[in-house]
Amino acid sequence: MSGRAWLVALAAAMLPVAGAAQTPVYRSGWTSWTVAAGAGGLAALPALLHLPRGAPSCAPCDPAKLAGIDRWVVSLDSRGAGTGSNVVLLGVVGGGLLASDTRGNTAMMANAVAFTSLTVEWTKALVHRNRPILYTAAAPSVAGDRDTQRSFPSGHTATAFAVATSYAVMAQRQRLPHATRNEILLYAGAAGVGAMRVAAGRHFVTDVLGGAVLGTAVGWVTAKVFPTKP
Repeated sequence: MSGRAWLVALAAAMLPVAGAAQTPVYRSGWTSWTVAAGAGGLAALPALLHLPRGAPSCAPCDPAKLAGIDRWVVSLDSRGAGTGSNVVLLGVVGGGLLASDTRGNTAMMANAVAFTSLTVEWTKALVHRNRPILYTAAAPSVAGDRDTQRSFPSGHTATAFAVATSYAVMAQRQRLPHATRNEILLYAGAAGVGAMRVAAGRHFVTDVLGGAVLGTAVGWVTAKVFPTKP
């Protein structure tokens, strides 16, 4: 074999190795799962501390004070949509985890969900926005329920978009098979979750938009900074 042929063969043999070296592999160990558990524990603190405290600012509240994008939601109350949002959210989370392919990828996505929950729960406690039901005639009967002051942001929507985004970043970095198809399905499911939370009368449109932005941001950051193997 000529010297030129040897060089061509050597270059061809080295290409897969170089590509593999550039593909980040997320770590999976007790530290990763401990961090996720810690974030989940901190996310539970607002409920344990009974936050937000106190009665809602109004019961019933005046829908006229709402922005036009949110005002029409007050009349919505679909139990089917509420149940559907739970089912689709489970499908998005389960599908994301199954498509993750490795334990390291699963650990990364679990951290994305945990930190999204942490951010959502503390934002709800600090903002304590009234849910749509407090703008209806049923407000006096539910005013004592602390959950009626936890409208912003939508936790369901945030979690779904965190899963979709962390998967999208991971799939592109690792060139996972069927990445485009899975991304479309996960984002479509996430959008469906948000739409059903509105249809159920559980959240305003701005709650869902806020949840989508928050989940997307946390999912993207987690997939970018999560430790990888050297």
